[in-house]
Amino acid sequence: MKITTIGIDLAKNVFQLHGVDAQGKTVLRKQLKREQMAAFFVNLPSCLLGMEACGSAHYWARKLQALGHTVKLMAPQFVKPYVKTNKNDAADAQAICEAVTRPSMRFVPIKNVEQQAVLALHRVRQGMVKARTAQGNQIRGLLSEFGLIIPVGIAHLSGRVPALLEQTGDQLPAVFRQLVQRMLDHLQELDRQVGELEVQIQMWHRSNALSRRLEQIPGIGPITASALIASIGDAKNFANGRQLAAWLGLVPRQHSTGGKSNLLGISKRGDSYLRTLLIHGARAVIRHAERRVNAYGWLKNLLARRHKNVAAVALANKNARTVWALLVHDRQYRADYAGA
Repeated sequence: MKITTIGIDLAKNVFQLHGVDAQGKTVLRKQLKREQMAAFFVNLPSCLLGMEACGSAHYWARKLQALGHTVKLMAPQFVKPYVKTNKNDAADAQAICEAVTRPSMRFVPIKNVEQQAVLALHRVRQGMVKARTAQGNQIRGLLSEFGLIIPVGIAHLSGRVPALLEQTGDQLPAVFRQLVQRMLDHLQELDRQVGELEVQIQMWHRSNALSRRLEQIPGIGPITASALIASIGDAKNFANGRQLAAWLGLVPRQHSTGGKSNLLGISKRGDSYLRTLLIHGARAVIRHAERRVNAYGWLKNLLARRHKNVAAVALANKNARTVWALLVHDRQYRADYAGA
């Protein structure tokens, strides 16, 4: 029987396959080692392959697409309801095989090598920013145990801590002074590396026409624009701007029943990093709008009746829809644009 659909449960070294024919009858149950994957699929007639969007999924999707197969990635939470028994590799592969054929299934766009490389820069930068914040808080907390208080803000640490250590003189043990200096050196090294990564991101941003186009939107800078381009890929995968905003978790959750609609807070689904960048950018626009008299009419009207946080999320939602429109219709941003 000809195999038409295969579900692949990915792992580091062992891959479980479950294949069915056109009638949905199981015709393949197989376990492969990593080095056996390419040899198996190169000799297999082209078919539909389903995988969960997990570690190495985009790599295998590109590799199997090059062999002539149709590959579709799905979010793991959409595959989970199709697992019929206890969790194991065979049951997961069978669930993936069934889920990939559902007409209402939502699929994850496959990223190319360049997109993954740019996103790797963003992820490493994000991790170092968190480590820098944690190191700064640790320095501030240890100094407070000795009665030395540093003002809020990471910028105060490099300037004020050495001066405080000099003022205290011999009141602090030498081992503690050496420890604080070691932590300060680590903080400065993290700050230097964050700066270098930001330079790399901005260089990629300047070389990408789509990323520069998104930078024109108020509240979106080089960091946000490059992250959006690398994550979204082809914006035509979304039917409209609202789908993109929903993909980013910027639309209300629903708990509706019996014909009665009940909208809650934002869903917070999707990529929290992108959502955070958009909301922080919206907060910067709000601060700028408060100082301008004859500008941002829509935003000021919203701020007059709702909380700033609500307005920030609303502006982030609007910016996400604007991003979709610019990418799909190949347009430049116009502040005075009005829909027909």
